[in-house]
Amino acid sequence: MLRFSGDSGDGMQLAGNIFTNVSAALGNEVSTFPDYPAEIRAPQGSLSGVSGFQVSVGTGVHTPGDACDVLVAMNPAALKQNVKFLKPDGIVIADSDSFRPADLKKALFQTDDPVAELGLKEERVVRVPVTSLTKAALADSGLDVKAVLKCRNIFALGLVCWLFDRPLERALDHLRSKFAKKPAVFEANSKVLRAGYDYGANTHATGAVYRIETDEPRPGVYTDITGNTATAWGLIAASEKSGRPLFLGSYPITPATDILHELAKRKDLGVKAVQMEDEIAGVCSAIGASFAGDLAVTSTSGPGLALKSEAIGLAVMAELPLVVIDVQRGGPSTGLPTKTEQTDLMQALYGRNGESPVAVVAPVSPTDCFTMAFEACRIAMEHMTPVILLTDAFIGNGSSAWRIPEADELPAINPPLLDAANCGEDWRPYRRDPRTMVRNWAVPGDEHGHTHRLGGLEKDFNNGSISTDAANHEHMVMVRREKIERIADSIPQLEVIGNGDADTLLVGWGGTYGHLRTAATELCREGVSIDSAQFRYIKPLPANTGEVLRRYKRVIVAELNTGQFADYLQAQFPEVKIERINKIQGQPFLVSELKERINEIINR
Repeated sequence: MLRFSGDSGDGMQLAGNIFTNVSAALGNEVSTFPDYPAEIRAPQGSLSGVSGFQVSVGTGVHTPGDACDVLVAMNPAALKQNVKFLKPDGIVIADSDSFRPADLKKALFQTDDPVAELGLKEERVVRVPVTSLTKAALADSGLDVKAVLKCRNIFALGLVCWLFDRPLERALDHLRSKFAKKPAVFEANSKVLRAGYDYGANTHATGAVYRIETDEPRPGVYTDITGNTATAWGLIAASEKSGRPLFLGSYPITPATDILHELAKRKDLGVKAVQMEDEIAGVCSAIGASFAGDLAVTSTSGPGLALKSEAIGLAVMAELPLVVIDVQRGGPSTGLPTKTEQTDLMQALYGRNGESPVAVVAPVSPTDCFTMAFEACRIAMEHMTPVILLTDAFIGNGSSAWRIPEADELPAINPPLLDAANCGEDWRPYRRDPRTMVRNWAVPGDEHGHTHRLGGLEKDFNNGSISTDAANHEHMVMVRREKIERIADSIPQLEVIGNGDADTLLVGWGGTYGHLRTAATELCREGVSIDSAQFRYIKPLPANTGEVLRRYKRVIVAELNTGQFADYLQAQFPEVKIERINKIQGQPFLVSELKERINEIINR
């Protein structure tokens, strides 16, 4: 495990992403954790401005790891903020040029010896004059001092490529792609990359180098992909499979904006991505696109989901397909925009006026964002309902190695479009499939001349006219509810990881999957009787949920909130004994803390 850390302008995310891409291309499994500072531009060298990027590389990788084998610290603040993520026998690579008295003072060190002050072993700290060596490598480049200093991160990347036996050719390919329009910048970075690699090889900078094993990969095309990019690609794939044009109406908000950016590039695939003036306009434009027959999507984070709530209620009443993507972040209000939480679950389930049931799904990893974005679109169109896709900042910004699926590997999507086979003279807007309770999708302007009878007022069950009849309203409420419940017939059963006969079941939902699975696996090796299960379908729950939960003596629900999913399950299954592990710190779980808390509950 490797962690890059430095000032928010030091390019740690770029260095980390290139290292991750190189490793993924070699067939390694990867899991990343980009840890952004909360401030847009904190004072240089300050503790609040530190940016980190942790990556775990190897086989059987499900998390970025609790602690790293190697910590790259570009300044004293980075060392001080990130030393807690270093293994006891880990190696620190520090830019010695950035550890001057003034730098130490900015990082609030009390002495002039940060290594001793932090209790580090001197022999585990590799002091490398990264800044000086970068300047020397680019002395004849013609770049100004500011441009030269921007290459320090690539020197550090070259050094760790040597340390972890990563080929420079693949790293150079990524640099060439990134700086394709700036050949001088590419040449400078390629020279610095080689200088960093050569420095490690020629000086034997550390007492050890790392060998990373790989599994035999399944044949195919692989890439390293972030959750937000995978989400965007899943939407595009669903558009292709359903034959419905893709429309995204959104307003930029951290950490969801990358979805808008990615889709805005895809005009070649017929994608219409529109940046609206606010969150409400974003969702309303999407509803208009759905009315016109498009696969309609809007993306946001928690505060934006609150603003969209009234319009989502309109889509519920009109029974139009709509995908709402919520990349969750720390709240409430503006909260912690760059940090992760799972605190929007109750808002997704119930955050609308009246009885407004919608489907709710949640991917479990960056690559699963593709699958569940595709699945959210399938459910929305085949069941004529809004679907809320709950990702989070951890998996949205994080990345994993992913095999790009072939088109024929993806399931079909069959929207219930009104066509010649079902549009007889006696057709009515709310005529429903008796199996799914789903009505037809009548697109205005089609050759059949049929008309929507939609809007925010209650409609008559039979003819779609506005109705204030009390009995009709209650019937329509129950029909819309039943329609959502019947989605359970078209989703997978809940899968248990383990032997299925343990005393304890560890339960999570969404992006905590890697940490929970790893914790359960390690506890099993230590003799603890425990299985695990991760929910991707939340509303409705998989049909076998009750049967699974009742098999266990105790169920432990771990989530990054105060217990929202535990409350939801307890309400559905009051006979099940549910224990809780909660964390609300803007950070993902650590495997070590999960194991400690689980043992406490079991031994209580």
